Amino acid sequence: MERNINFDQWKWVQLNKNELNTVWEQETMISDWFTSVRKSQTNFVKVHGLVDGERVVNGSLIYRQDEEEEENRRIFHFYLTSNTLFTIDLEFTSFKELAPEVMLRQLNKTENAVDGFLFLLGELVNDLLDEIDQFEESLHKLMWGVKNRNEMQILEHIFAQRHELMVCKNLLIPFQELKMAIEEINFPAVKTSEIFVRTCKRIDRAMVLLREYEQELDSMIHLEEVISSHRGNEIMKTLTVLTIIFTPIMALGALWGMNFKHMPELEWRYGYLVSIISIVLSTALLYGYLKTKGWTGDLLKGKKKGSFFH
Repeated sequence: MERNINFDQWKWVQLNKNELNTVWEQETMISDWFTSVRKSQTNFVKVHGLVDGERVVNGSLIYRQDEEEEENRRIFHFYLTSNTLFTIDLEFTSFKELAPEVMLRQLNKTENAVDGFLFLLGELVNDLLDEIDQFEESLHKLMWGVKNRNEMQILEHIFAQRHELMVCKNLLIPFQELKMAIEEINFPAVKTSEIFVRTCKRIDRAMVLLREYEQELDSMIHLEEVISSHRGNEIMKTLTVLTIIFTPIMALGALWGMNFKHMPELEWRYGYLVSIISIVLSTALLYGYLKTKGWTGDLLKGKKKGSFFH
């Protein structure tokens, strides 16, 4: 349903995508935008220097995205001039932190449609920042989980967090593009307005946080790769050492397990004792030699509590 909100100095027109066939088709200035909106389900931004004497920025913006289902997302479409903002499928319920009556009071204080649109963008980014704060808390727990409980499940959590971060960053990049588009078209007196500066700083702050968290997750992934590589090397080294240590047992066991008719050892009174002593002594000497060379591997040693490599 069409909704016109007339503020003191500009107008906000909200539309429903399903009703575009009957609303303002006679307006040449936005008819092309209507056509593109019917087909658009992705982010895009277009900048027009002058359309019928007006500077225009229009496009579509995905502002909510489910982390599990790609198709579960929310998108709105906008057409912005200096004095009028047209939006499709953007309702007051889209804003988590701001009550509708508060938002209308704040919008009425803005001097033009561009400032009003920037205010709405800033509130959407603010909602995104709240999600980033929740992400920070889970990232903190994950960081100490790597230290205290280093296992395959932790690696799964790391990559789940990495995917969540990618989704969040994918949402924020179009906000950054839209900010640059508004700068590019150079709406009168917008760059010096307080709302523009605040919204730009809010977008930049969110981008900086996401980059820093991305580096933290990459560091965790690199740490896990180093740990996994070290574990693999230690396991292979230990298996090799164990194979070498038990070589005397296998060799002597194979030798005295033969069934040849003439074997002098079968007549020895103390043959069994001699074989046991030979096996134990040769195994001990071989283990001592490997240990002296430092080839026994860390897995054969005790682990300290809280070690990354346990």
